[in-house]
Amino acid sequence: MLERDLEAAISAAQAGAEVLMRHFRRLEPGQINEKTKHDLVSVADRESEAAIRAVLEARCPGYGFLGEETGASGDAAQRWVVDPLDGTLNFVQGFPHWCVSIGLEDEAGGRVACILDPLRGDCFTAARGQGALWNGKPMAVSSQGGLDGAFLALGFAYQMTPRLSQFMPVFEAALKRAKGLRRAGSAALDLAHTAAGLFDGFFELGLKPWDVSAGALLVEEAGGVLTDWHGDREAWRGTGDLIAGPRGVVSGMIALAQD
Repeated sequence: MLERDLEAAISAAQAGAEVLMRHFRRLEPGQINEKTKHDLVSVADRESEAAIRAVLEARCPGYGFLGEETGASGDAAQRWVVDPLDGTLNFVQGFPHWCVSIGLEDEAGGRVACILDPLRGDCFTAARGQGALWNGKPMAVSSQGGLDGAFLALGFAYQMTPRLSQFMPVFEAALKRAKGLRRAGSAALDLAHTAAGLFDGFFELGLKPWDVSAGALLVEEAGGVLTDWHGDREAWRGTGDLIAGPRGVVSGMIALAQD
């Protein structure tokens, strides 16, 4: 069953990516809308989600669905969680850093995951209890033992501005100890790259389920840890306040957040 579900996720991600590649750097102004201030959606997002959903419903009938653009439907106990274009602002601006993110969740948490970066040809996959793969080869989080000298990914968006007073002290403290911080604009890819050991850790506030569903399973299956900013291993699923990475780095970030 896991193999079938993962194959479906990969096929659906490829279908979504094919749509996105047709639109990348070809969008017209009338094909882009603003859902809320500075929160964009385009015809590419919508068409990608439709293509993804068609594949998933054909391959795995009866599963529920939660998509960023079309919302929730069907069985919530076993559902696909889909971001058809993570990094929409990057995509709209023509900045080459975005992906398709597909996770399958059940009552025990993440079941399978696929994050596809079609521009680089990178496909990150995981199935519960079976490890995580990068283009078919096993991957693992980095061996970084703590915050000092770490290479960290982070995220923030305009919608997070009411919480800047919470975020900025942690950002400043991390900046003083890490060897580098990067904000590239796609939480899903940041998590995939953390699972692959490219980043030593990741932190952000207020993420949505479709931002983290696939990436969280990748990190877990790659040997990493996920918590909220208080160190709770489950609360991040509801709040979207997430720290992810190797155990030592996560512990260091939790300490900064509590200070």
